[in-house]
Amino acid sequence: MNSEGPAATDGLRLLPFRGLRYVPERVGSLAAVTSPPYDVVVRPDGLAELESSDPHNIVRLILPQAGTAEARHRRAADTLTRWLAEGVLAADPEPALYVYEQRHGDLLQRGIIGALALSEPAEGVVLPHEDVMPDIVADRADLMRTTDANLEPLLFTYRGDGDATGATAVVEDTVRRPPLLATTTEDGFSHRLWALTDPVELAAVGKDLADRQALIADGHHRWATYLRLRAERPDPGPWSYGLVLLVDTARYPLRVRAIHRVVRRLPVPAALASLTAGDAFRVRRVDGPLPRALDALAEAAADGNAFLLAGDGSFRLADRPDPELLSRTVRADRPEAWRSLDATVLHATVLERLWRIPDSPDEIGYIHDAAAAVEHAERHGGTAVLLHPVREEIVRDLARRGVTMPRKSTSFGPKPATGLVLRSLALE
Repeated sequence: MNSEGPAATDGLRLLPFRGLRYVPERVGSLAAVTSPPYDVVVRPDGLAELESSDPHNIVRLILPQAGTAEARHRRAADTLTRWLAEGVLAADPEPALYVYEQRHGDLLQRGIIGALALSEPAEGVVLPHEDVMPDIVADRADLMRTTDANLEPLLFTYRGDGDATGATAVVEDTVRRPPLLATTTEDGFSHRLWALTDPVELAAVGKDLADRQALIADGHHRWATYLRLRAERPDPGPWSYGLVLLVDTARYPLRVRAIHRVVRRLPVPAALASLTAGDAFRVRRVDGPLPRALDALAEAAADGNAFLLAGDGSFRLADRPDPELLSRTVRADRPEAWRSLDATVLHATVLERLWRIPDSPDEIGYIHDAAAAVEHAERHGGTAVLLHPVREEIVRDLARRGVTMPRKSTSFGPKPATGLVLRSLALE
């Protein structure tokens, strides 16, 4: 087997499915009904903007609004049922894999969307690299269970041979044909989608992927949700598979970005006081604007752990943590690559020991965009902690060794747009 780690025992099984897609004549535009993944939508402003872009925007399914969790999930299910009855969404006539392309300037990403057979981490077929939050998994599970659907494809990567062979060759051949749909979203990304139904091509994809292993790039909580829902239904069936986008990163490398934290109830002065007490960290002011401050963070991160703090109109760089403090606060039973991660030090040393902030959604917000994190902290009187991204090879190496990183340590992208193709389990 052409595996990426010694624990692998089997390969990837990606099955065709009857995709649910928007009927173009029933919506204003395909771009207006799409959304970023649920955890990238910056609430409430981003949510309101998406809701107002089109009455049928997919955000009404992935982030329904109501007074209680149960009411939210029921609203999503009722909305999905209504859109199907009204012909806003319709199922494709036959099962297919979907070739998906994203392009923005010089950035090009192509992959295959399908229903992937679920497997536990111990099987070594799908490698997670981050921990998950149980409350988020529970919420996503309730939403999927109530809607009877996979509403968004997860982003997975695998390492092909670097050439246009196997599944990658099928992708390259497919994109020469007219697409099922093409649209350009507000962020400047163009999106194209093709249905792959030819038995010979499907067999070529299956044969190639059967020798592969995948890394979860984006979607740890939803993958954990898939596994939870499968456990509720032990007999083989639709819930034994989950919707994913598989990208060959030997052919199309992904970008790796950081996910930033906003400590909601911690004002910047209190945050700085704890960091400087006892010389726990060196803290110094750096010049803005934000891109310049992030350059200073990148320079400091090349020499060790570093964080950029904001929220009071200025920027402070915290670096050079006290080695004795790290030895007391960071677990010693993990590899050095894990112990030296910025996210590890942030959670074990800063949040738990110095700030004594529990890692809960009420206390800490996770925001992908640095400017949005700073704005949120300034608006609500909290502290934004901006991180430098982890290199992909570190992520993959830790995943191969079965070591998970702190939750929300990385943001791989570009992420697939939500709303281009959905999977209804009721159709299978």
